[in-house]
Amino acid sequence: MRELTVAAGAVRALLEFAISRGANRETLAERSHIDPSELQDRDHRVPFSKYVALMKAGQQLCHDPALALHFGESVPMAEISLGCQVGAYSETMAEGLALINRYAPLTIDVGTVGGGNRFVFERGDGEVWIIDTRENPNDFPELTESGFARMVSTGRARMGGKPLLKAVHVTHAAPAYRSEYDRIFGVPVVFQSRRNALLADDSWMARKPPRTSRPMLDALTAHSEALLEKLESSKSTRGRVENLLAPMLQDGGANMGAVAGQLGLSRQSLFRKLKAEGVTFEEVLDGLRHTLALRCLNGEGLSVKETAFRLGFSEPASFSRAFKRWTGTSPVLRKSPSS
Repeated sequence: MRELTVAAGAVRALLEFAISRGANRETLAERSHIDPSELQDRDHRVPFSKYVALMKAGQQLCHDPALALHFGESVPMAEISLGCQVGAYSETMAEGLALINRYAPLTIDVGTVGGGNRFVFERGDGEVWIIDTRENPNDFPELTESGFARMVSTGRARMGGKPLLKAVHVTHAAPAYRSEYDRIFGVPVVFQSRRNALLADDSWMARKPPRTSRPMLDALTAHSEALLEKLESSKSTRGRVENLLAPMLQDGGANMGAVAGQLGLSRQSLFRKLKAEGVTFEEVLDGLRHTLALRCLNGEGLSVKETAFRLGFSEPASFSRAFKRWTGTSPVLRKSPSS
């Protein structure tokens, strides 16, 4: 069974929201086993299990069992993932929902019934059902809560407060804080339903979002397609190894034994799996360092010394030799902002 993952941007948004509600940063990180280095790149993938642990820790530390609802109500889609922003620039709400559906795995990649898109749209008799097909939703109903609250609150804001909903259906039982459902959704909520779904008037599917922009939509779509392709490739053994290696580099713990242990494999099993994909562990590590070096120097503007440290090199000279091997040139020297 493949590991489910969440974009680091979504994890960071939940972390910061819980902190704003009174939780302690260090305690949250400790209870959820999240290393801050995992959240530096918003597109980095974090195990879904850590996201669940973070939500549970947040509920306890904030003394707020309805934290997921409040997170969805308060933090808009644009702050969660770039893939969520496409809907804001679409020509119609229907187009926006279709694109958000396509790029939903960029935020949270969860299993779905039948392995298709997460959301299914049923239209008829002037109404539309937006149905969440996530597998085993009652194992973590907080994801339903935050997702539905965010969809409704974001949509309501974009449509100038116009009513969008007719009903909300969820498969889990009514919690002790069900009054928060009534406040946030403002429509009848059916608990222990056969499906997780939102019912709306079909007419709003043809409405235009207020910020319609084809150039912006095209740019976001191109970027999201690239991220989606990268996510699909990350489901390979090489991709999973890269995801585990990235946060290990700076501490110098990036070795085959550590990665194999996190994957629940022996070193020999990991060797065979990588060999079947035509690479060795050393080649994966070297290639990842090359990619991250270019990002640190050209994208983040870090100095050679800072880049060498982040990538786990013992000294800048070792990094410079590796960089020249990768590119044929020496790394561009940039003065560190802290120096």
